Amino acid sequence: MKVRLGYVSICTTIQHEKSFKTINYTNYNKTNDNNILKNIIDHNLDTLLEILKFNVKNNIHFYRITSNLIPLATHDNVNYNYIDNHIDKFINIRNYIKKNKLRCDVHPSEYTVLNSIKDSVIHSTNSILNYHKNILNILDINYPSIVLHVGSSVFGKDNSISRFVNSFNKLDKDIKKRIIVENDDKVFNICDVLKICEKLNIPMVLDYHHYMCNNNGKDLNDYIRDIFNTWNNSGTNPKIHYSSPKNNTKKDYRSHHDYVNADEFINFIESIKFVNRDIDIMIEAKKKDEALFKLVRELKYKTSYKFIDDTTFIV
Repeated sequence: MKVRLGYVSICTTIQHEKSFKTINYTNYNKTNDNNILKNIIDHNLDTLLEILKFNVKNNIHFYRITSNLIPLATHDNVNYNYIDNHIDKFINIRNYIKKNKLRCDVHPSEYTVLNSIKDSVIHSTNSILNYHKNILNILDINYPSIVLHVGSSVFGKDNSISRFVNSFNKLDKDIKKRIIVENDDKVFNICDVLKICEKLNIPMVLDYHHYMCNNNGKDLNDYIRDIFNTWNNSGTNPKIHYSSPKNNTKKDYRSHHDYVNADEFINFIESIKFVNRDIDIMIEAKKKDEALFKLVRELKYKTSYKFIDDTTFIV
């Protein structure tokens, strides 16, 4: 079983030199100057390319692109063509991703609620998903790459799941083919999400931390093979989200720690290796790439896993 490790959005190693910028609508509206927006987007696209170059130099093949790449992209009162006005930079990023065979995905914000009962939220959700579709289209990322939660639990779990399925079926086909659904830490557990994904024939992301928070006593190993099998027609490896709790108190257990507990990570890997399938694991620790590298150092010390490169190993 080959395991590749990745991280989320911000690269702490180069953050002091390159960080993503934003602007809110109030400040934008004071001048209504698209040049300000253009300069910020240019900066963010340059930053993304620098992070991707950092990843390649450090053999990191798996990365989550920030959803805040283009400020105000979904605002109804901002009319700015962020694709055509920055096409050269997008093409450079696309070519770099392709040349280096990087796996990239996105995870829209918590405001993306496909099964909301509010029309305004559904409108916003569709705008957010269209924005991500546009970014993925121009970067030629066609495999499942938009991670969503099931969302609202209003009127009960069964009704909420039905709303999700109905809303999903109304989506643009370019969005539907990219959707991945993950289990959450409060309501929709691995059984709920697995049923949804099997019904819709879409991949499921196992979030291990969420599973530990919300599992109803279900044994993960009874479901892990079926979860991985939802990826059979995706053209890419099954994906897992992994993080450690901030601490073991009830208040902080759902929060992510700065780093990953290596012993618990090893136990997890050992428990699922019977499936013997190549997987990609997104490290969702607050220290981002720093947490990934720390985990790798501990794995090399504590295990006999064979490392193929800096972030890829064989179990």
